[in-house]
Amino acid sequence: MRLAPAIFLLLWAGGYTVAKIGIGDADPLTLLSTRFALALAVLLPVWLVLRPALPKTLTQWRDIAIVGFLMQTVYFGSAWSALEHGASAGTVALITCLHPIIVALAMPLISSERVSVSRWLGLLLGLGGAALVLYGNLGMQPVTLIGVALSFLALFAFSGATLWEKTHGVAHHPVSSNLVQYSVGLLTALPFAYLLEPMQIAFTPALMWALAYLVLCNSLVAISLLLWLIRRGEATRVSALFFLVPPMSAVIAWLVLNEVMTLLAWLGMALAAAGVWLATRRV
Repeated sequence: MRLAPAIFLLLWAGGYTVAKIGIGDADPLTLLSTRFALALAVLLPVWLVLRPALPKTLTQWRDIAIVGFLMQTVYFGSAWSALEHGASAGTVALITCLHPIIVALAMPLISSERVSVSRWLGLLLGLGGAALVLYGNLGMQPVTLIGVALSFLALFAFSGATLWEKTHGVAHHPVSSNLVQYSVGLLTALPFAYLLEPMQIAFTPALMWALAYLVLCNSLVAISLLLWLIRRGEATRVSALFFLVPPMSAVIAWLVLNEVMTLLAWLGMALAAAGVWLATRRV
């Protein structure tokens, strides 16, 4: 699956634009809970037909649940709530883009994986390129303190999910794995939505389209590819791919929403691509 990283990046980056559209018609945690419920409605009949194996031990159930909670509920819930509380999409993308640095710092402490000087340089180039894209194309708008705090919570949640999957994850059938993760997501996100939000949602055509993308492309395809990539490669190298998410998101917004890509943004995208290549190449 040589195209898996490119497919994952395209689907994941598109999620920022789509989520921004969806949040316009629904509260973020309510939208997230609805996404989980719809994903389960798709997955459950597939599981009943295919009958793939479920996790065999309590430890395996625990590990899938932890990754699901961190990635699905905490990461997405925090990132989407940050947008709701005044953070711009560019600020959220930039802060969560820092997670490869967290992974690179943590992996040598918990495993035998080592981070070379060239990989650190690639990580820094990627971060610099992503910052240029966000500054040149999206702008660095002031945000509220709670928006920044929620963005950093999303950052650490995603880093934790990546590290846990790399160090504890066991390959499972994607239907079974996703079924467990989205069950955990729904059971944990829905109470927060009930407690923290009025749970308003308007089923407009735009929201229906957004939900279709978030369920099929993000929830089912992109997450499955991400977990597969984490298991197949070093966590630092896989995480470095996320430096391409902000520039690719800017390109998608340019194509879909007709947002102008400035010369500085194009330069940043090229710099981010060079950084990702340097950080992920085999030496």
